[in-house]
Amino acid sequence: MPRFFIIVSILYIISAVYGFQAFRTLFKNPFAQWSYGILFLGAMIYFMIKLNNYQPGSAMNPSTAVAGGIFFSFFILGMVLGSFMILEDVTRLFSAGYRKIVGITEGQSYFPSRRKFVSTLALGIGALPFGALLYGMYRGKYNYKVLKYALEFEDLPDEFDGYQITQISDVHSGSFDDYDKVAYGINLINEQNSDVILFTGDMVNNKADEMEPWADLFAKLDARDGKFSVLGNHDYGDYASWPSAEAKEQNLVDLINLQKDIGFDLLLNEHRYLEKNGKKIALVGVENWGAGGFKKAGDLKKAVEGIQKEDFKILMSHDPSHWEQQVVSDDYHYHLTLSGHTHGMQFGIEIPGWVKWSPVKWRYKYWAGLYEEVGQYINVNRGFGFIGYPGRFGIWPEISVITLKKKGLT
Repeated sequence: MPRFFIIVSILYIISAVYGFQAFRTLFKNPFAQWSYGILFLGAMIYFMIKLNNYQPGSAMNPSTAVAGGIFFSFFILGMVLGSFMILEDVTRLFSAGYRKIVGITEGQSYFPSRRKFVSTLALGIGALPFGALLYGMYRGKYNYKVLKYALEFEDLPDEFDGYQITQISDVHSGSFDDYDKVAYGINLINEQNSDVILFTGDMVNNKADEMEPWADLFAKLDARDGKFSVLGNHDYGDYASWPSAEAKEQNLVDLINLQKDIGFDLLLNEHRYLEKNGKKIALVGVENWGAGGFKKAGDLKKAVEGIQKEDFKILMSHDPSHWEQQVVSDDYHYHLTLSGHTHGMQFGIEIPGWVKWSPVKWRYKYWAGLYEEVGQYINVNRGFGFIGYPGRFGIWPEISVITLKKKGLT
């Protein structure tokens, strides 16, 4: 069993035991108290059983991920409850010291009893992330949202006024566990009736064969001008164990061939032109380029060889840190960049016009939605699938629909 999980399990048990003090303060019924212990212990045992079959370097299967999600939900609940109880005990300790020094003797003990208010507050606050995480696993991970944007450009060819792009990203097919729900998502993409479909990387978690059960569904994706793709950091197999370097290389070849079979035109540091009534715009696709230790296989200069500087350009690059660190400051003007990668951390709060927050914002400046810098746009898609935590809450799976408009054209 991984050493990390042993450490986490110890913390889990400590937090559950300490958090029980809050639960016991509010619920005197022995059945309720036993239920607390059984549920916490059951969540840990279930995950341990699933984790026992996990091979380091391979992707977790969906059932193991669900077990991990349940365990993590209870862990967060225990940590919240335990934290409140620790703070209350520190307060009680100081209060007891003060009472003893000044000689206050109410009852037979200097130590004040626990207050129901604190326990109620702890349980109420702990229930929020606990309930959200469980809901995200049950309903959130396939709660597809279509987000639509209209972008105006002065130098967009007139013929492309009204041109519609559907972007999807971060499929992570190895995490899927419901064929019908994924099929619903595919149908929703096709219902947008876009001119082109662009996929911005991470088709699998680690291995090409994860996509095989879903290939027939994704082959149904259809757009008038075709569908194009790039690779994400997970597509290279860097996070899996391989018997040899040749096996890893073959996995990438298999994934490239599978994308072709599905109907994607995979752009590997290269470009295509989209044409309409004799006019064209450049579609550029780079391999993964990411800051912070991620693979840097993307070669922007190579990808635009043969493209004129004044051409209207759409760039597909999986990791938004590429846009921040290289694309925005490049000699070429990239009108629109499409990225993914962050998933919005699959957890957060978004109320349009009011709140947009996720812990991932502390890692990525551009982490979800549309941004503009020096006349260049980037759309960071929140992802179609999920990985790690087998769910989503607040940051829902996304289908981006972007309409290009010629500024000033009526």
